[in-house]
Amino acid sequence: MTLLLEATVADRGVDVALEVAAGETVALLGPNGAGKSTVLAVAAGLLRPDTGTVRLDDHELTGGRVVPPHARRTALLAQDPLLFPHLTALDNVAFGPRSAGVRRRAARDSARRWLAEVGAADLAGRRPGELSGGQAQRVAVARALAAEPRLLLLDEPMAALDVAVTPALRQTLRRVLEGRTTVVVTHDVLDALLLADRVVVLDRGRVVEQGPAADVLARPRSPFAARIAGLNLVAGRWSDGAVRSDDGRVVAGTPSGPVLREGDPAVAVFRPRAVSVFRDPPGGSPRTALAVVVTDLEPHGDQVRVRAGDLAADVTAHAAAELDLAPGTPVTFSVKATEVDVYAR
Repeated sequence: MTLLLEATVADRGVDVALEVAAGETVALLGPNGAGKSTVLAVAAGLLRPDTGTVRLDDHELTGGRVVPPHARRTALLAQDPLLFPHLTALDNVAFGPRSAGVRRRAARDSARRWLAEVGAADLAGRRPGELSGGQAQRVAVARALAAEPRLLLLDEPMAALDVAVTPALRQTLRRVLEGRTTVVVTHDVLDALLLADRVVVLDRGRVVEQGPAADVLARPRSPFAARIAGLNLVAGRWSDGAVRSDDGRVVAGTPSGPVLREGDPAVAVFRPRAVSVFRDPPGGSPRTALAVVVTDLEPHGDQVRVRAGDLAADVTAHAAAELDLAPGTPVTFSVKATEVDVYAR
């Protein structure tokens, strides 16, 4: 493994074990406060863990002598570019090689190469104040790569950008991260799918789920992964043809994958569009009926997404008006068992 991180940061409630293979990009997902940025800070050497180990390319970084950030050959790219305002884009990118002892001309040649790599060659002579947000972040990516880091750490690098420029930068990152050892913190499902080989989900400072990006988002086992994948998830135990949660929810469904036995931990997953919304509990065909209270209404394409805590339903605008839905309205979410996938947790 290129990166092995096992760290406890007590005052932040973080206790994480993370491995990243050489050339692999891992996306760290999780709700706010889950510990994602803390993990990056420990890896970068900006935060010393109370206990644990950080190893990079078989080098111990947190033993008796803690290796300082500048000597780790890691590069951390944050939401804000944090470029030196008094330097041109070219000299910002050349800063890393120059700090490593590379001569000025060679450092500038390297900087021009990296600016061209991220599609910013024409920005070489501009200072940060003359750059747009997307342009500045491209320069910041080039600066990080010019330092030739063994490990690249990205902390929501597109969070502060206008939505119009995000797709282009995402494609740039997808190209330049190929074959590089990278950890990227993101809340965006597209970042996870397009940039990452593997996803690790953190919650309350612990790893709760991990695996190939497509698998985690297609078959989530944690509420956060389900939410960013646009799915509903109820976790509990398999019993009498349904998943029964600790808070009393009962969701009937169709098991897939390994056979589930009575009492096995399981999750029931279903799409918001499969959920019908009623003011009164429905009768008729066998359905799961969940009594919920509307917490939010938001546009979702040509429909309205009705949120009730961690569950959601998609209805037409006409249906939302006819049901007189508003935050605080008690309703019943109903879904057919045939629309619910059940698998081991």
